[in-house]
Amino acid sequence: MSPDGAVTPLAAGAARGGTGRPSLPPRRTVLITGGAGFIGATLAHRLLSAGTLVGVLDSLARPGVERNLRWLRDNHGELLRVTIGDVRDALLVRRLVARASAVFHFAAQVAVTTSLASPRPDFDVNAGGTLNLLEAVRGLDDPPPVVITSTNKVYGTCERLAVTANGSRYVAAHGSPATRGIDESWPVDPRTPYGCSKAAADQYALDYARTFGIPTVVFRMSCIYGPRQIGTEEQGWVAHFVRSAIEGTPVTIYGDGRQVRDLLHVDDLVEALLLARAQARALAGQPYNIGGGPEQAVSLLELLDLLQELHGPLPACGFEAARAGDQRYYVSDTRRFQAATGWRPRIGVREGVTSLYRWLSDARARPAVPASAGVQRGTARAG
Repeated sequence: MSPDGAVTPLAAGAARGGTGRPSLPPRRTVLITGGAGFIGATLAHRLLSAGTLVGVLDSLARPGVERNLRWLRDNHGELLRVTIGDVRDALLVRRLVARASAVFHFAAQVAVTTSLASPRPDFDVNAGGTLNLLEAVRGLDDPPPVVITSTNKVYGTCERLAVTANGSRYVAAHGSPATRGIDESWPVDPRTPYGCSKAAADQYALDYARTFGIPTVVFRMSCIYGPRQIGTEEQGWVAHFVRSAIEGTPVTIYGDGRQVRDLLHVDDLVEALLLARAQARALAGQPYNIGGGPEQAVSLLELLDLLQELHGPLPACGFEAARAGDQRYYVSDTRRFQAATGWRPRIGVREGVTSLYRWLSDARARPAVPASAGVQRGTARAG
């Protein structure tokens, strides 16, 4: 939508009847904040493919996400409704939530490095934007289910976890309580402004479920990757490594490269998100660690080895000191969510990274979509 509330070209087809008859009242939509990002767009595609009316709210702050909106519009046309706006706009959020049958909240400032440089905007978007959303939902007579994505960074550096180096990776020390990964009993102990802002949002969401009875589910996510991800050095490291291999540019590793993360393919995440929506009332008020688990754990050095198998020789890496708040070892223990829903990851690291490599290779061969194509920038206001 445009700044005066008019429908953007992306959503124009949904607003026009085409039959000459008066328009019917809009159907209730599934609202996805941050829906132009790669997770939001992947979820939107899944819902739209099933005939669901989807509303996307996105500020387009992340360069390149316009092409995700173009892809959704080209594939789904009238079912897609797009509002170009910001979750810091409480009035706008309230208006969009009022007609939502469910809400998936992905809109966030997502880079640790950005939060270190500018803590205030990081807080305003992550904590303030989430509170705007929760307040909008609380004001409804029949609150819809809300699924909110948090991060493993709420656990800080996991200092009480003993790890040892084993070849090209760190492993949890023998006898450690984290041999199956980090579970939800680990203390929330953020060590960066980003972790603090996400932890604040996380705790508000849990409390609104417990205090106000809102069916709110919180996912504390590990490393999500897959097609449509625009990886950078600051965020989305798997896609950043893959894209660097394709482009022949060296990557910089902060630390020794033995750091371990559990990878979760975005398609597996979408399955978990849909289960959370369907069972929100039973799941509400508890956090759930969501990632690939020990079976999908990989170190930075091991991912580079896999990329060399897929692509061939890679440029030499540079090494720098570890960055603030980095975890040497983080693997999700997803058993709480598995026990509640039966979900488990299905896509292995090799299969998933191979699909991402092919998608990024194909994307590089396609012409870039101009930033102005199909969208109008600006914050949409209630019309």
